[in-house]
Amino acid sequence: MRITSKGQVTIPAEIRERAGLLPHTEVEFEFDGKAVRIVRAKSRKGEGRGARLVAHLRGRGDVAMSTDEIMALTRDD
Repeated sequence: MRITSKGQVTIPAEIRERAGLLPHTEVEFEFDGKAVRIVRAKSRKGEGRGARLVAHLRGRGDVAMSTDEIMALTRDD
């Protein structure tokens, strides 16, 4: 494995899968003076995958319906 001029390296797919490192997983680097370790970052409250999805979707709705109209549809009124 070779480090690019930007300091980037590709983690082999087998290792990513075994470690559960999915796209957008936050990681941290630890250095003990001899070796570098990549570890999953501890997530802070409210910054998990669900919070990111909600933030991404917020304001993207394109249907201008009132709450009463939506409820009528779900209740089949």
